[in-house]
Amino acid sequence: MLKMAVLLSGSGRTLDNFHEKIEAGSLQAEIQTVVSNVADALGLEKARKYGYPAFFCEGSEATNNILADYDIDVICLAGYLKLYTPPQTLQKSVINIHPSLIPSFCGQGYYGSSVHRAVKERGCMVSGCTVHFANEIYDEGPIILQKCVELGYDDSVDTIASKVFDAECEAFPEAINRVNEKGVEFFWQRVVK
Repeated sequence: MLKMAVLLSGSGRTLDNFHEKIEAGSLQAEIQTVVSNVADALGLEKARKYGYPAFFCEGSEATNNILADYDIDVICLAGYLKLYTPPQTLQKSVINIHPSLIPSFCGQGYYGSSVHRAVKERGCMVSGCTVHFANEIYDEGPIILQKCVELGYDDSVDTIASKVFDAECEAFPEAINRVNEKGVEFFWQRVVK
């Protein structure tokens, strides 16, 4: 069972999903702590309600000082909108979810609704999400899992976002379970550099 830290910047919808899946026994993980770079993030309030130690701090160094007090196997970026630099011991253990099928619509500047707007403007008939390990370059680390969603001709940006988020709710926990099963190094070793 993986011990996780969750980093977030917003409402905590992904935290809600993790908590529900853990409670249901379908996510093989334990949340050790939740950290946000936004002082009044709703996700921090939810974390405290769930009983998780929850902290606000800015910057990777301050975040890593908090994480040092916990036994952590992986760090999950759950809508964390800053480039994060983990401690050396967890350098390969940061998991992110991106709201497109990497390598499409990814990299710096592609997050949230900007991704879905670009998908809509390009007239894509599929989109989806990618769970991957994060490194120092946006959306470039090894892919753990991808889920595809079919789009309709008349889907709005909001409709696309909703379809992709539904896929994310399945993909992120499934990817964490795969990391628990196969280990972190499996994913780093399967990528050709």
